[in-house]
Amino acid sequence: MHSVELRRREAETEASLPADLPPLLRRLYLQRGVKEALELERGAKHLLPWQTLGGIEAAVTLLHQMLLAGKRIVVVGDFDADGATSTALTVLALRSLGGNVDYLVPNRFEDGYGLSPEVVEQAKARGAEMILTVDNGISSHSGVDTAHQYGIPVLVTDHHLPGETLPAAEAIVNPNLNDSEFPSRSLAGVGVAFYLMLALRAHLRQQNWFSDSRAEPNLAELLDLVALGTVADVVPLDANNRILVWQGLSRIRAGKCRAGIRALLEIANRDARQLAASDLGFAVGPRLNAAGRLDDMSVGVALLLTEDISEARMLANELDALNQTRKEIEQGMKSEALALCDELERQHTDLPLGLAFYHPEWHQGVVGILASRLKERFHRPVIAFAPAGDGTLKGSGRSIAGLHLRDALERLDTLFPGLMIKFGGHAMAAGLSLETAKYEEFRARFAALIDEWLDGEALQGVIWSDGELHAQEFTLYTAEMLREAGPWGQAFPEPVFDGKFKLLQQRLVGERHLKVMVEPLGGGPLLDGIAFNVDTTLWPDSSVRQVQLAYKLDINEYRGNRSVQLIIDHIWPM
Repeated sequence: MHSVELRRREAETEASLPADLPPLLRRLYLQRGVKEALELERGAKHLLPWQTLGGIEAAVTLLHQMLLAGKRIVVVGDFDADGATSTALTVLALRSLGGNVDYLVPNRFEDGYGLSPEVVEQAKARGAEMILTVDNGISSHSGVDTAHQYGIPVLVTDHHLPGETLPAAEAIVNPNLNDSEFPSRSLAGVGVAFYLMLALRAHLRQQNWFSDSRAEPNLAELLDLVALGTVADVVPLDANNRILVWQGLSRIRAGKCRAGIRALLEIANRDARQLAASDLGFAVGPRLNAAGRLDDMSVGVALLLTEDISEARMLANELDALNQTRKEIEQGMKSEALALCDELERQHTDLPLGLAFYHPEWHQGVVGILASRLKERFHRPVIAFAPAGDGTLKGSGRSIAGLHLRDALERLDTLFPGLMIKFGGHAMAAGLSLETAKYEEFRARFAALIDEWLDGEALQGVIWSDGELHAQEFTLYTAEMLREAGPWGQAFPEPVFDGKFKLLQQRLVGERHLKVMVEPLGGGPLLDGIAFNVDTTLWPDSSVRQVQLAYKLDINEYRGNRSVQLIIDHIWPM
């Protein structure tokens, strides 16, 4: 097992933040690199203007032509939560603008990712006279070419990194194009789709498109979808994304959200009025994602499109059941992977720095989550493979800070051409496919490359802390203030504090969760805390009387009573 080290965040020193900020919030914002008051604005009027998003004029002109001619637009999404929210948002917005719209979500197992020639055939069968991709398409060269053979124009909207060449689409909107001047490269697919719809509405307004018979839609009503897709896709919450997420969260808290989101919150047992961004990431997103992982994401899109709460509840139940199945599959796969690790450790005293795993019965929709869990456990880059059913394996990888996974795969491809069939991704996550017969070779080559690229220090797990809380700060007021100071998320992390405590009580609940009562060493209130998924070989250890904790300050609500609770990220005996 890797060790976990506690480090404290350093704060910016030069900054012009509001003078009336409470000292704790000032410290937290400075530790997250916030330098100006403007970065803390959450009003919609502070959103970056759509005019600076490259390709948007060509995209709007094309869509206007389609609307004028009543042509059938087929929206092609991706099979994850960002893809589902992007698809639903685009369909709802275009219909509200008078469009003739249908949608299609590729099936992960039959169609693969993106706008493939097979997906174009399906869109054509649905009468597509134009194809609009959301959250995919930037690498779909052959799909765009196939559409052109049928005379179907293609508009690509995406946020993924482009390859060396772009597909020959009529228009491409992507903030990550090399020549992009849009100040935020962190938009999720749903954010790009939202910006395109804002631009289209502004253009139609200039064309006097709206009248008594065709009212101008309020696109702010779609911000709940933007918030969900942005948080679920784990894109960095820069200032612009924080505005989008905050606006969406505020609508959900006020009860102004899609029936599907309401139904998912009900089934996850979350109170919409107290919603935090983390609830979208840990409770709503995984249920929506389960459809694309195990079945077909069109269930998820149908849920987000429906206006009928009883239909929404029925579909949310279906997704919840799929998510339960996904958890059970994942648990079984994790047990098998840990057994493979034990075997590796018996063969070698040290585990390789780069780990690859394969089992012939694993599920390709769940390998990404498995890789993520194993990476957390061993703090090494991990790639997990499952059979794709045609003599090939589908792999999904997750990396650690200090190793760019896509670059590593590119290096392997250069050194050993033909080892992989294809690969793609980002620094922290990547996907690939290879022939089953080449798995053992890949495993050895991957391990050797990572051994060369990584040093032992990178394997040190780090918990970043925002420092200590004073005894008088353990209050509901502080916990409320922190909850309202977000939205917190990727690259703008929720505050984590550390401190030393007397351990007064401890017990295991639900087999793997540790409930404790603690008191700050220097004196202060008695506090309840919970650590999820603890290592049961270490806890409970009745001999431990003092601990150091890394924790988040949270509010426990039970039968109408509210109390401060510590959510414990890590616990060290003293």
